[in-house]
Amino acid sequence: MANDSKTWRCGKYELSFDRPRIMGVLNVTPDSFSDGGEHFDPDAAIEYGLAMLDAGADIIDVGGESTRPGFTPVNPDEEARRVLPVVRALAKEGAIVSIDTRHVAVAKAAVRCGASIVNDVTGFTDPKMVEFVKTSTCGVIVMHAGEVAAPVRTHATVQLDTSAAAFVAEKAREAAAEAAREAEKPARRRRGKLLGEPKPEAKLPGGVVQPSLPFGEPEPTSEPASEQETPAAEQAAAAETVAPAPEAAPAATEAASESNDRLAAMMRRSARREEAYVPTSQLRRFTLPDSAPIMRRVMGFLSDQARTLIHAGVSRDRICIDPGPGFGKSANEDIVIQRETAKMASLGYPLVCAVSRKRFVGAVSGVTEAAERDAATFGVCLGAIQAGANIVRVHDAAGFAQFLNGYWAVAKPQPRRAFVAVGSNLGHRCDNIRAAREMIAEIPLTCVSNSSKIYESEPAYETRQDAFANAVIEIKTELAPLVLLDELMKIEAELGRDRSKKAKANGPRTIDLDLLWMDGETHGGKKLRLPHPLIGERDFVLVPLEDLMHDPARFFRYNGVEVKEPEDRVGHIVGELGRM
Repeated sequence: MANDSKTWRCGKYELSFDRPRIMGVLNVTPDSFSDGGEHFDPDAAIEYGLAMLDAGADIIDVGGESTRPGFTPVNPDEEARRVLPVVRALAKEGAIVSIDTRHVAVAKAAVRCGASIVNDVTGFTDPKMVEFVKTSTCGVIVMHAGEVAAPVRTHATVQLDTSAAAFVAEKAREAAAEAAREAEKPARRRRGKLLGEPKPEAKLPGGVVQPSLPFGEPEPTSEPASEQETPAAEQAAAAETVAPAPEAAPAATEAASESNDRLAAMMRRSARREEAYVPTSQLRRFTLPDSAPIMRRVMGFLSDQARTLIHAGVSRDRICIDPGPGFGKSANEDIVIQRETAKMASLGYPLVCAVSRKRFVGAVSGVTEAAERDAATFGVCLGAIQAGANIVRVHDAAGFAQFLNGYWAVAKPQPRRAFVAVGSNLGHRCDNIRAAREMIAEIPLTCVSNSSKIYESEPAYETRQDAFANAVIEIKTELAPLVLLDELMKIEAELGRDRSKKAKANGPRTIDLDLLWMDGETHGGKKLRLPHPLIGERDFVLVPLEDLMHDPARFFRYNGVEVKEPEDRVGHIVGELGRM
């Protein structure tokens, strides 16, 4: 019940979690680890994003910078050039779009282009990103990215005794400790020759300590990438092209490059399967490391960052969390974290399972090629859903939608209310509507619970045709919206509806079935829009709905639909034709 009651406000949308939501991955990059270059062209990316929506994705996560192990940081202007045309086109089709970025300028531009969610791989550790999201209404995803995401905490030094005697005593203790260390060095060198002494710890930029690595020295972290806000990236919301970034102050450039280098260095180490937190060279008695210290780091960071956002002014119902599998974590740690999904869900925020095709999925399934790991991904995701995960981020949205629909139909009985508009102006109009009603009642996992009267209306949009008979049918269904739509299209075909390209748009038809609204569902794309975007202007829909609910105009306005006044609508009702 706790999972079902969670909601996530993302701009003008509100997502409920009475069923898991599917987030489709759309990488507009040449170098992503499993699909790099496939959707680098904006037109190809837009087409693929729409295809994922039509296959069952609820959210499209658009990213312009790969964070694969060993990635090269991308300039914010280049990232904006890649993603903004895609974000704008998908949002125009009613999609809930997430922008996957750690650059404030790109996030601002994408939200202005229609993005409803900011997915920050560095977990909103940048104060500028926090400042931006607190002034917007977008949803946010706080992700844990290993050592890079963990903020460096400084503590003030407290001197309890400033007397000369205390000072001398302290210096004496330091000298004795130094002498002991010097005396121990020969013995340590002898042991090192036998056991293999680890390399001394190195410091990354910003004072972050890099753990000793079992495979030699870390790779140099010298790839420059600016992370400061640029006027060009911010102006890209109004123009498709983004001008080169102006030269920034040395201090700002150094700080931005430092952040990029730290993330790139961490992911290079991940590529070599090195432990990010604890050495694994010593023998263990158990197959997995102790979960307590791992979960303290992950859950502590997610909780701290969520509270930081709340204290900054971001409402709690806008915040979602993601443990960040694969980011600075070994395969063993990722498995531990996935097994503790219920604990993370208990924090009360919507929880993302973003394991798609990750290296640890390959490790447990024995599949080497990332693009071949979808079946194993689905298995891990199912375990996460059962433990309380609310959103599943996957590359194969179509395959996972089929997988989830099959599982959900058997495991989770969940009838939901929906409305279907029915119209006809060819043949025996009322008989066609009654036949459609009987066929709808035969759809699997669906029943008809109520029907409006049948009304006669003026033709809408294409006025040179006969008057229509119209009605609205209220149903209860356990099918997913796109599955239900396919069943309605089959009924249209059986009753003689011509949907070929030669048929006139909005012209005469034996039957027309429109899915208007379904409880808890918001959907975008070419195939289906929920709520139906034209409800508010159709008199031949709103009047029959008055037979089924009180004040449908108010109901749909509350659901974000613009409802016109009766005199401004199309297809006005002119009379009644009888009951169903």
